Amino acid sequence: MLALVVGTLPSVSADAATPPSGTVSDTAPTITWSAGPFAVPNVSGTTGTVSCGTPQLCDDYALKVSVPPGYDTGHSLRIDVKWPNTAADFDLYVLDADGHAVAAAASASDPERLLLPAVAASYTVRVVPYAPLGDSFTGTASLVANPVDPPPSTAVPPTYANSSAPDSLTHAHDAGEPSIGVDRATGAAMFQAYTSTLKVTYDSAGGATWQDKSASAANGCPQGSTTSLDPILFTDPATHRTFESQLAGKTALTCYTDDDGETWTPTGGSGINSGVDHQSIGGGSFAPGGPGPVTSYPNAVYYCSQDIADASCAVSRDGGLTYGPAVPVYSLLDCGGLHGHVKVAPDGTVYVPNKGCGGNQAVAVSQDNGLTWSVRKNPSSTPGDSDPSVGIGAGGTVYMGYQNSDGTARIAVSHDKGRTWLYDQNVGASLGIKNIVFPAVTAGDDNRAAFAFLGTTTGGNYQDADNFKGVWHLYVATTYDGGQSWVTVDATPTDPVQKGSICTGGTTCGKDRNLLDFNDITIDARGRVLAAYADGCTGACAAGAAQNYDALASIARQTSGNTLYGAYDAMVAGRRKKPTGGQ
Repeated sequence: MLALVVGTLPSVSADAATPPSGTVSDTAPTITWSAGPFAVPNVSGTTGTVSCGTPQLCDDYALKVSVPPGYDTGHSLRIDVKWPNTAADFDLYVLDADGHAVAAAASASDPERLLLPAVAASYTVRVVPYAPLGDSFTGTASLVANPVDPPPSTAVPPTYANSSAPDSLTHAHDAGEPSIGVDRATGAAMFQAYTSTLKVTYDSAGGATWQDKSASAANGCPQGSTTSLDPILFTDPATHRTFESQLAGKTALTCYTDDDGETWTPTGGSGINSGVDHQSIGGGSFAPGGPGPVTSYPNAVYYCSQDIADASCAVSRDGGLTYGPAVPVYSLLDCGGLHGHVKVAPDGTVYVPNKGCGGNQAVAVSQDNGLTWSVRKNPSSTPGDSDPSVGIGAGGTVYMGYQNSDGTARIAVSHDKGRTWLYDQNVGASLGIKNIVFPAVTAGDDNRAAFAFLGTTTGGNYQDADNFKGVWHLYVATTYDGGQSWVTVDATPTDPVQKGSICTGGTTCGKDRNLLDFNDITIDARGRVLAAYADGCTGACAAGAAQNYDALASIARQTSGNTLYGAYDAMVAGRRKKPTGGQ
């Protein structure tokens, strides 16, 4: 929701906030205010810009936070806005001293809630009466103690080696929002960004060879490599088929390969109606009891995307050649429009994560091959800015990694398809990580999962291009006990991925949107973790000079430590079992 531009006109209210301002401190941690009644709806946010002025009313409350340095280590600032009539709807935005939006909760939920770091600051709490129905609201700002997280895992930390595409590849430096899959039969990693599909192979010493295997008319895909809005790639780990797709308005230009990009087959691309943003492709087993495959290809393929008023998914029963009608996953009354990437469990349950469903983050779940969907929230979470991600273990355990509204890296576990969540914890705290973006989660054995993200130990508004000075690295947290504890490592310790701000606000951004919107993660046949990312700080920047806003195609590949498949734990300390699977 921070992609919205928050208008700078003075706020106007039918009954302005009472009182109009207040302070919370370590000695006086709670304050309340109220405003209303409001009669005129302000739906300007649906256009991408929140406007405040007659007749589109807003209410602004001046909030000061007065706390000593370091107070945010154990505390957060929580802001709640609630109203009596649950049929009404108010949206919540927090602006910094310069008028920049630093957090937003703009769902249909009552109450709306935000969590911010408890640092000394001055904010404007802006409430927009989206559908007020004559109602008033009450706002509360509180300094609250952070939950006590379990101690980090005592497991041996895995290590990673990084490789990047050579400059000889056409789009090596145009690799924002990459996705990755591994053909577990051949060991090849398939990397997608912009219009390029790259094949990466590793020798016995871990050396990487990058090749361009992009879909094109010359190798069977006339619509390939022609245009790109949201590029996406998915490799089915069971069938080894890789799909690459480019969003093209209300359709998708999609092809698949069964030979790691040597040849490609064109497809229908998506279901109808297709959305205009955030496309995603995933696949896996069909759920029992419903329609199954209609060809020899055994697995379902799902295409999901966001439209204006909802998000939808369509299922293919012929290996991704054609899709049935798109079915709404949720509406904007349930969740914000943008969603993460679709994942399919071994039993055929389908998950689409969302960063803002009321006051929480959630997964939309289908147990009948995409015919019907249920939104299941993680009640410990608050809405974030980056899309969350799920990884699913061999026994169906779901791991949801997300950026909380205070910027921290949190992950929770569900054993009942998202109905309840366990072990929700901050996996970046042990390394002092205060802001993250681009969560990406994968899993192997049911009790093993990995959670990758870009993180920085600098707190504050990481989208403030003028003032934020954080240094970002790629981190990977791993669990070997079902999510009860995690060991987190810096996968790029000597090479920053970005310096300064990272903007996730879409078209409102400047040059600090070089990394675009997401990263990706997967595992190979032995359970080694591979995290795909765009390196934004290269050359002289990596050596200590200023940020250069690159987007170099890069992969961090696990080189030691227990993998996500226990059968290959002998990789630790250079010891290896005799291989029984693909490279």
